[in-house]
Amino acid sequence: MKKTLLSATAVVVISTLGVAIACSDSTTAVNKSALVYGPTVTFAQGSARAWVQTDASGAASAIGIAMTETAMTGLPTTVSGPNPTALMATLTLPAEAAGTGFDHAELGWNPLGHEPAQIYGLPHFDMHFYTVTSATQMAILPNDPQWATKAANVPTAAFVPAGYVAPPAPIVASAIPQMGVHWTDVKSPEFNGQPFTSTFIFGSWDGQFIFLEPMITKAFLDSHPVNATKSIPQPTQWAKPGSYPTTYSVNYDATAKEFRITLGGLTKH
Repeated sequence: MKKTLLSATAVVVISTLGVAIACSDSTTAVNKSALVYGPTVTFAQGSARAWVQTDASGAASAIGIAMTETAMTGLPTTVSGPNPTALMATLTLPAEAAGTGFDHAELGWNPLGHEPAQIYGLPHFDMHFYTVTSATQMAILPNDPQWATKAANVPTAAFVPAGYVAPPAPIVASAIPQMGVHWTDVKSPEFNGQPFTSTFIFGSWDGQFIFLEPMITKAFLDSHPVNATKSIPQPTQWAKPGSYPTTYSVNYDATAKEFRITLGGLTKH
């Protein structure tokens, strides 16, 4: 009888211990928040790289580009390519960006600005975040027999962010090789009597938006802005499932001596 009671007690103790361990394992969450960088690429006399910030669950909460302060020196002053960019670097996004909807990023330098010259004719940087592959992007060229048709094929109203407009007709006249058609926010300061310092562009090609782009003057970066953050107008719908930004910010990190351009508040759609 005593042996039976002892065995039963042992079973209860072991079972209870097993339940406790199981509960402990199931309730202990692993914090997966991290700042992950892509490969470093040379840019002028410095370097640049894309990055992803993940939250505690491991989901991307922000993506961006980090550019060293030394990348602001030794910049070319003449343009030789099919677009107004004198220096361009494709930046690979870390694997943690999978599921955001973005394929790659690109950093470009425009020493002479671009059209409309009275607004965007200042030396500035483009930070493109593309939802299409590099091969698709690079194939956007005037020698495409459908060049004009694809440029004029703009996204329908539900996919256009509030306040954004396409260039005036004929749209093909404003199409940029290896980029597409740039849409601007008529509420932006540069369209309302203020100088262009930074702005946010949506880019389309052949019926869909294919990139999001902070566009920032060199003069503004030279001022070493700290957490200059703006909201991004949102469309009713996004064509491709993913996590898309609600804000963008420009920040100079004095310790790291680098500029960080951030697409923040990534929200699933």
